[in-house]
Amino acid sequence: MDLVLSENQFDLVYNSFSFVIACMGAAFLFFLLSRSKVAPRHQLAVTISTIVVAIAAYHYVRIFDSWNAAFELVNGEYLQVAPFNEGYRYVDWLLTVPLLLAELVIVLKLNKSTTRSLITRLTIAAVLMIGLGWPGEIADPDTAARTIWGIASTIPFVYILYVLFVELGKSLNRQSAGVRKLVDGLRYIILATWGVYPIAYLLPQIIDNQATAEVARQVGYSIADVLAKPLFGLLVFAIAVAKSRDDGFEPALDQDPGLVVPDDASELANN
Repeated sequence: MDLVLSENQFDLVYNSFSFVIACMGAAFLFFLLSRSKVAPRHQLAVTISTIVVAIAAYHYVRIFDSWNAAFELVNGEYLQVAPFNEGYRYVDWLLTVPLLLAELVIVLKLNKSTTRSLITRLTIAAVLMIGLGWPGEIADPDTAARTIWGIASTIPFVYILYVLFVELGKSLNRQSAGVRKLVDGLRYIILATWGVYPIAYLLPQIIDNQATAEVARQVGYSIADVLAKPLFGLLVFAIAVAKSRDDGFEPALDQDPGLVVPDDASELANN
């Protein structure tokens, strides 16, 4: 607990956490209110997106509070006076990453056996990826343990990419051109945004300055979470809308309550 941050460094992490909370909250409201815009058979994927950002918003509130409680302003610098609970982030990932992968498979509406197989294997790989990363996260950066656990965590990550780009790719031939394009975008978002996590994970070993490394790590994780959850959910929503349109579904137009004339008023006017 000997970390010392400047006011700007502390505020950068503080504002990053605040930004993520706002993004997750806004995404939650959007998914909740937009669920009726897709066909009922595709609404489960949108519901999962809603759950994902709700879980993330809750954990970021806890992360935000833990960050504030861990530091105290003394003579213009923030001194760490209590442990910062990094566990909230890993619990969040343990819950949300399998859900993110499941919603991608669910929204495609593949046959039941393929859907079950993909979700099962992706869930197991996601849990292993997060679970193996945690011991390295709390390990001393100056020891080999962090690197060993990081490599172990990368193995299931590579397997997830294999399933998404190779096995799932074989199932996309029956999808429309628009849906295939959106799924390709989702897969590359996973590749790009999830690639930020191992980089942030390695920063304490790459950057000599402990304060700079910690700030960069927390901000990196925060940016990746915004891209990997709300943005991912928006693309899943777009897939659900496209597939609903392919199914011939048209959402009901919202009716303006001010234009509705009660039956008895209408009869009165006719008289």
